[in-house]
Amino acid sequence: MHKMLAQISQHQPDIPFVIHDWSGESKQYGAGPPRFILRIHTPQALKSILRNADLGFGEAFMAGDIEVEGDLQALLAWQETPVFTQLDFSLAEKIRFVISTLLTRNTVEQVKNNVHHHYDLGNDFYQLWLDKSMTYTCAYFRHPDDSLDQAQWNKHDHICRKLRLQPGQTLVDVGCGWGAMLFHAAEHHDVIATGYTISQAQHDWLQAKIKERGMVGRVHVKLKDYREIDEQYDRFVSIGMAEQIGQKYIDTYFQAVKKMLKPDGVGLLHTIGAPIPVPTNPWMEKYIFPGGYIPSLGELVDSMGRFNLVPTDIEDLRLHYSQTIDCWYRRFDAHEAEIEAMYDQRFIRMWRLYLNSVAYAFRHGRGRLYQLAFTNGLNNDQPRTRAFIYDQKLEEAPLFTNDGYSYPPQMP
Repeated sequence: MHKMLAQISQHQPDIPFVIHDWSGESKQYGAGPPRFILRIHTPQALKSILRNADLGFGEAFMAGDIEVEGDLQALLAWQETPVFTQLDFSLAEKIRFVISTLLTRNTVEQVKNNVHHHYDLGNDFYQLWLDKSMTYTCAYFRHPDDSLDQAQWNKHDHICRKLRLQPGQTLVDVGCGWGAMLFHAAEHHDVIATGYTISQAQHDWLQAKIKERGMVGRVHVKLKDYREIDEQYDRFVSIGMAEQIGQKYIDTYFQAVKKMLKPDGVGLLHTIGAPIPVPTNPWMEKYIFPGGYIPSLGELVDSMGRFNLVPTDIEDLRLHYSQTIDCWYRRFDAHEAEIEAMYDQRFIRMWRLYLNSVAYAFRHGRGRLYQLAFTNGLNNDQPRTRAFIYDQKLEEAPLFTNDGYSYPPQMP
């Protein structure tokens, strides 16, 4: 173990750390005050990490068999070192994941089960730490000190500008979540907005909010999978849903988009992505997003081309996403006692690891957040520059103040 840790320290000399094991022995690696202390409580926890890398670490962390004092994201930087990435899975785990891959088919029914696993944890849970609009996707920080509420407002308006929404147009939002994009587009751009979700909790929430906000007839929500949509719309948007499709269904997805978007119509895909195709993190797939797959930019663009969906603008908002997750983490941490009462301490540890892992991935790793604007077929009625996205004044933008949570985020 000490040889491996010394090699990790050599690759990351700016991250000194201390290891404290079950025997009471402590050893520091690197010079200067440690960024974190890793406490390994059992030899079995160490064996699990060495045998199964990310999965072993994640399961030991959830069980409390290892603890991290200090900057958890500094420890997660180990994932970028050759020493850690070369750790292999045991034969049993390899067989289990092969079987899992073969049996995982993101059919309409299976996707509903996957969505239920993550998004139906309870509206009360998500209300504790999301912004007021209940937006569970990357925000857009026009200014570094924007509050989370302001940044989510900015994001929805940024997308509306890219879609060039006009009054009276129809907009479809596939994977609409709790409806923030639908309400923003209808209220500020006077379109008829229809959202599709396969989460019963989100659908019921939206039905009530449509009535509460007086948007009946202007905002609609339907409980349907994207493969079941047979209507056509002027504009298409999908925010944070493409990650749930699965690698084998990327063509199926864009074929459905082609069908629901009118000829010459404008669409926008907002999705987590990767610079190149990479395997799904086994811990994340098992515990956080079953059936998920992070597509590479090349996979998305290639598939779009097969259906004559023409990209017109591509933007990477990865640093906006790391800042968004920092905001979520502060809020999650502030409500730990309430969340533990809903679930348990194992759930708290699981979500701490999840939020810190993805924040690190977008700030320092392979995480990307792509916004791809496109048209259905060649459409020459397009602006020649990107000025139309930025030159308008945010006359209707609310000025949300700082959300009151501590800066910078305090990691466990």
